[in-house]
Amino acid sequence: MLPLPLVSVLASSVAVLASAQAPTVDLGYAQYQGSTTGNITSFLGIRYAAAPVGDLRFAAPQPPANVSGVQQATAQPNQCNQASTGMSPTNPLESRATTVASSEDCLFLNVYYPSDATGTPPSKLPTLVWIHGGGYIEGNAGGANGGDIIAQSNNGVVVVVIQYRLGIFGFLPGSAVKNGGALNAGLLDQDFALRWIQAHITKFGGDPAKVTIWGESAGAGSVLQHVIAHGGKTKPQLFRGAITSSTFLPSQYVYSDRLPELLYSEVLMKANCTTASDTLACLRAVPEATIAPINNAINIAGFYGTFLTVPVIDGDFIQESPTAALKAGKVNGQALLSVTNAFEGNVFVNASVSVTPGDYSLELFPYFGTPQSSTVDKLYDGLGPGVFGVDAVMGESIFICPTYYLLSAFPSRSWKGEFAIPPALHGNDVAYYFPNGVAPPFNNTQFIDAFAQSFTSFIINLDPNKKVSDTITPHWAKYSVNGTQMLFNETSEGKPEVVSIGTDSSLLERCSFWNSVANITGQ
Repeated sequence: MLPLPLVSVLASSVAVLASAQAPTVDLGYAQYQGSTTGNITSFLGIRYAAAPVGDLRFAAPQPPANVSGVQQATAQPNQCNQASTGMSPTNPLESRATTVASSEDCLFLNVYYPSDATGTPPSKLPTLVWIHGGGYIEGNAGGANGGDIIAQSNNGVVVVVIQYRLGIFGFLPGSAVKNGGALNAGLLDQDFALRWIQAHITKFGGDPAKVTIWGESAGAGSVLQHVIAHGGKTKPQLFRGAITSSTFLPSQYVYSDRLPELLYSEVLMKANCTTASDTLACLRAVPEATIAPINNAINIAGFYGTFLTVPVIDGDFIQESPTAALKAGKVNGQALLSVTNAFEGNVFVNASVSVTPGDYSLELFPYFGTPQSSTVDKLYDGLGPGVFGVDAVMGESIFICPTYYLLSAFPSRSWKGEFAIPPALHGNDVAYYFPNGVAPPFNNTQFIDAFAQSFTSFIINLDPNKKVSDTITPHWAKYSVNGTQMLFNETSEGKPEVVSIGTDSSLLERCSFWNSVANITGQ
């Protein structure tokens, strides 16, 4: 047994060590204590906005209240209420994070930065903001460990991972919401978080003048929304770089269009608020335990592989259709890096139902008619069934072609890549950004470094060619119409293949068609 004085000394030493490994930050409205492991300091579950409950349900985000004492920031926060598309058994959008509780009180973010053992922050490093995917109905901050990005940046970036309201909580449309609440509340949450970053990121070693926003799927769709926000004139500018992985652009109607209003009416009916004199006030009074299942039921009832609660044109934050804004070059940001997967549409199509590409397009886009569906059949004739037929209609119209619209809005300041590691389905690329301690399927260090460091190089330098370290990626030419893109693949012998390829002319022809009917598809 140790003498009591020695026990006291050891206990004191342990306390000092624990304090050294638990850095604290003062945000003015609250103090948070994070943790340091190795050379990464993390602050998990920082509240960036008030809980959107009660009268703040369906309202714009508000500043958090002041709290006293030191708040612990060492565990993943509650995720926002989730919904399901009901299209499993496997869903590429589902987070691989540890299960966490779902709640309306979910406006939190995580911050990661490189540090020494004391948790001392760096000084003015470029900052990445990761926006999770999930069809605007699921996902959370826990699925992205910022330490993975920091490692691939050679400790050269700060990473922020944000959460935002999902489903009907974040994207309830309709005139009543316009008049009494906030349309696109989930996007406004993201915008609020970006403004929080401008105010506070220096306390974590980040540079507010060197912010890049990046997301996958609906996260990439969110990036597109911020690119066109406020007609491309967001003030102050909240980011300089934008990265999209599998840009998601479903039908985005004007908030008062027939279909958004039908969705609002459906929510009212399920919540027993149809006859209320103030329907939005009625919805705000519905207990969370009642409205959360309604959120799930609404989305499950949608057409297979589609998502009902998505952004709308609200006339303020989103002033016009995305395709129109991009055609006009109304964009925020200085540079763009975009990657698509070779087979984006497969997981969203019911393989047990056999239809022609044209007939499928009629289901996918409710305002389509026979002339449009006939053109779809002609354009996709010869591609074959399955992956090159109906799957291609979904993948190209919703994910791949919108990426090309986005690229064209950044002339001479954008780069395009294609992820093709088999099976190259939607979501397969995420394991190479955020392995979260699990080796990705193609566990080749040369490939992983070449792919991942293309993004970190862009975050740091706004150019994937100014590399963090020497990789096998050749010079990456900027995107131009009919220009080159970088292919990230593996050979039949299992070796990495990273090469420049041309842009397929027939794909561009199909994208030109989808762009021409954007007023009908609602894009």
